[in-house]
Amino acid sequence: MDTKKTTNRANTEAQKAAAQAKREAAKAKGEAVRAKATAIGGGHAAGFLNFIREQGVIGLAVGLAVGAAAGASVKTIVENFITPIVAFVLGGKDLSELTWDTGLKNGDVELVFGWGAIISSLITLAATALVVYLVIHAAKLDRLDKKKS
Repeated sequence: MDTKKTTNRANTEAQKAAAQAKREAAKAKGEAVRAKATAIGGGHAAGFLNFIREQGVIGLAVGLAVGAAAGASVKTIVENFITPIVAFVLGGKDLSELTWDTGLKNGDVELVFGWGAIISSLITLAATALVVYLVIHAAKLDRLDKKKS
């Protein structure tokens, strides 16, 4: 039984030492980045590069660029592939034609909700998000940002 306690204690101490080494390595890496940035252009450049690295700005920029480029393609795919399938299932009606007439009127104006267009827009949004995720993950661009501890 004493051997088991000694083994458990040794494992716990080894885990603590590994965690401490990991923290020290991360700290050293951050200091190296700051030193490199200072050597490149002084204090402001160091702060700017550190901000970009720590705040995930690279991931944001990549996501915006890929999302903008993929948006038109995904919209075309949704309009020319998914929408016809939905129209077929719904008996020939296009999603954008689906509405909900509340029966409320204010003079000549009638309150009608175009819920089909909303659903179509949400499908396009989900498809765009999926394409952006797959492209970033496949190109391993998600590894450019510093992982937050």
